[in-house]
Amino acid sequence: MTLRQQHRDLDAAISSLEASGTGDQLQLRRLKKMKLQIKDEIQKVEDKLIPDIIA
Repeated sequence: MTLRQQHRDLDAAISSLEASGTGDQLQLRRLKKMKLQIKDEIQKVEDKLIPDIIA
């Protein structure tokens, strides 16, 4: 599974819990934290692949 897929899956899980109204706040925070960590990891990989170009 790719990082982007994991990010999408977590987003869907978070949306589902929030929409149900019965979501455990602690679990929501954990899922959001995991989603943010994956987003940061995606950014690190992209930064390594795409070098900064000074114009």
